[in-house]
Amino acid sequence: MNRKLIPACLLFAGFISCNTSNSPVNTITVTNDSSVSLNDKPVIINRQALANIPQENRFPLVTTSTGDTIAAQLDDIDRDGKWDQLFFVADFKPEEERKFQLSWINAPIKLNPRSHIRFGVRQTMDSHVEPAISDTFYADQLPGVIGYQHYQTDGPTWENDKAGFRLYLDGRNSIDVFGKKVSYITSDSIGIGKDGHTENNYSDMKDWGTDILAVGNSVGIGGVSLLIKDSLARLGVTEQDSLNNVDTTIFNIVSNGPVHSLMEFDYRGWKALNRNYHATMNTSIWPGMYAFQNTVSLQNLTGDETLVVGLVNSNTTRPLKEIFINDKWVALLTHDQQSVNKTWWLGLALILPKEDYLGYMEAPRQGKLSTTFLAKLKVKNDQPVTYYAVAAWELSNEQFKDEAYFTDYVHNLTEQLAAGLKITVN
Repeated sequence: MNRKLIPACLLFAGFISCNTSNSPVNTITVTNDSSVSLNDKPVIINRQALANIPQENRFPLVTTSTGDTIAAQLDDIDRDGKWDQLFFVADFKPEEERKFQLSWINAPIKLNPRSHIRFGVRQTMDSHVEPAISDTFYADQLPGVIGYQHYQTDGPTWENDKAGFRLYLDGRNSIDVFGKKVSYITSDSIGIGKDGHTENNYSDMKDWGTDILAVGNSVGIGGVSLLIKDSLARLGVTEQDSLNNVDTTIFNIVSNGPVHSLMEFDYRGWKALNRNYHATMNTSIWPGMYAFQNTVSLQNLTGDETLVVGLVNSNTTRPLKEIFINDKWVALLTHDQQSVNKTWWLGLALILPKEDYLGYMEAPRQGKLSTTFLAKLKVKNDQPVTYYAVAAWELSNEQFKDEAYFTDYVHNLTEQLAAGLKITVN
C-alpha cells in the first residue's frame, strides 16, 4: 500500500486574503436562466475564460456587488500542477442576474470550510493514522487477510454542511452515510481511537451525529457494479472474501477546498465473469445539499453490459418510487425508518440522467451483491455517466420524517441541478 501524505501547503487551501493591491480585476456576470430559485448553485469558470491571471502564485478573491466576500477556490482537475477552474457557490432568484468581482490576493486568511474530504491511512498494524491525499490498494490487502484496517472510516469520508458519506476503499466499494446534526466539518477525528489506530467510534450517537446506513452486502447509496447480460458482477468483494477482484485501486484527492471537494477512484484490472474492466469514478460534493455527485467511466466493455447504481433496501419493505422529474432527470427514492436498527426516518434517492436510464431491478436478498435496488443505465466505453445520490436524515432536519416533504426536496434539488447559468467574464 502506497500513500502520499498531505503537503503543508495544502492545509491552507481554505484560506483567502484582503491584500489586493495592484491586482487585476474581472467582472463576472452570472444569470439564472431558469424560473427556479437556486441555493448554493455552483459557478464554474474555466481558466481560459479569465484574463490578466497573475503569473506569480496568488489566491482568488470573489466579492459581490455589495462588497461581501464569496468563498472561492481554484481546482486542478487534471492534477498537472496548474489550476483549471475557478469554483464558488451562490444563491440566485429566478432569472436573476448577479455580478461578482474577481481579484487576486497575496496571502490567505481563514475561511470556515463547507465541504471537506478526510482520508486517513494506517500503514502498518502498529502505526498511527496519518492524513493522506492518495493511496494504492492491492488485491491481497483485504483487512481480513492482513489482520488490520488500513483506513480511517474504512476509506475516504466526504461531507458538506448537510451530510457525510464514506466509501469502503478496503475492497468492498460500498458507500455509507454519516448523518449530521451539525453544519460544521466533523470527519477529521471520526474513526480514530485514543491510541491513534483505526477504530469504529462512529456507530454510537455523538454530538455531530452517527453512522446511519445499514449497508450489508449491498453497494450502499450510489455505489456501482455491472449487469453483464443477466448476471450481476460486483465491483469489489465482501468482508467474507480473501482476494479482491480488482487488481489495483488507486485513490486521489483532486481538490479539497472550502466549497468544493473532489476525488478520484481508479479501478484497474476489475475481474468480472472472466472479463477485465477498467473503471474510474469521480466523486464530488459542494455545500447546501444532502447529496453528492458521481461520474463513472468504463473501458474494455464488449457491448452487453449495463451500469447498475445501488440504493440499499435492507431495512425497508416499501416499494421503490420512480419519478420522471423533467426531460433530463429521473429520480428513484425510498422513505422509511430504514436507518441502522430501523431507529430513524431516512430518505434515500438516486437522481439519474434520463437519456441513459433503462429502469431498475432488485438484487437477490442474499449473495455478494444483495439487498438493494439497482438503477440500470446505458454505458459505453470512455463515455462518462453522471448521477447524484441523496441521503436525508430526520435528525438533520426533522421535516424529513415526512415522505411528502422528502419527495418535494428531491424534486426541487433535481430542478436546481438541472438549471443552467449564463456566465460572462469581462
